Amino acid sequence: MAKSVDEFNKKRLRSSNITVVISIALVLFLLGLMGLILINAQKYSDYIKEQLVVNAYFDENYDAKDSVKIAKLEEETFKKVQTLAPVKKATYISRSMAATEAKKSMGIDSDALFEENIFPSSIEIALKPEYVDPAKIDEAIKVIKSVPGIIDVKNDSTLMVDVYNNLSRILKWIFGFSLLFLVLAVVLINNSIRLKIFSKRFIIKTMQLVGAKRRFILKPFIIEAIILGAIGSLIGLIALGGIWYYFTSQIGSAFVQDNNQYVWLVILVLGVGIFISVLSTIFATWRFLKSNVDDLYYS
Repeated sequence: MAKSVDEFNKKRLRSSNITVVISIALVLFLLGLMGLILINAQKYSDYIKEQLVVNAYFDENYDAKDSVKIAKLEEETFKKVQTLAPVKKATYISRSMAATEAKKSMGIDSDALFEENIFPSSIEIALKPEYVDPAKIDEAIKVIKSVPGIIDVKNDSTLMVDVYNNLSRILKWIFGFSLLFLVLAVVLINNSIRLKIFSKRFIIKTMQLVGAKRRFILKPFIIEAIILGAIGSLIGLIALGGIWYYFTSQIGSAFVQDNNQYVWLVILVLGVGIFISVLSTIFATWRFLKSNVDDLYYS
């Protein structure tokens, strides 16, 4: 009889542990998925911002005999522009290149309609994402204009502001959903741990009544919580890695684009799983340690 009771208790304990691990794995999988979406949304946002360029123009009026001298000055100016703080990437466009681009855009193959060097040479500048901010774009343009040799800087400020505001709005929503999933992770993991500890409330109280100290009673529960939290987190991360590998292979993207961010995401997911499990275990166990025997029947 005693043996069958022990076997029943072991099965119930095993089932309880599996339920907790699965709950942690599922919740952290969703949390990690939101983290991946947030990381890549930020990268995509930065990529789009880098496509919004400004054009810095050189003086188009100069004597043809000074062309060699002017070319040298433009080269020096171009090098200075590349070193500016707001500049992510700079591309030099000569007069002939500008004319070629104009022909392509107008669908003209002949030089008969306009002179070859009718357009001034310029520099196409992709700003760093943080300088696409409407509050900083004017500062970036002033810095570029201050470079000797640059006479004018043009940009589509309305387009930049619209794109920046829309991207910021999307990122805020994604960040908000990520925080929501973090709160849900805390609540769901906490509930799973509390149910597990609730099934052991009589054992906890019995140990206390026979003289065991609270620290002694808590220790095995905390160790178990660390193990279950780590196992659940690892299962969630493995599932997340599998889904992410399948997704990136389908779209032809790199599995890992930024080692640092992905490593921090793994650490965060693992840390959240263990931390919440341990914290929930301490609170749930402490509750029964402070309660009366009669309260155990009504908890």
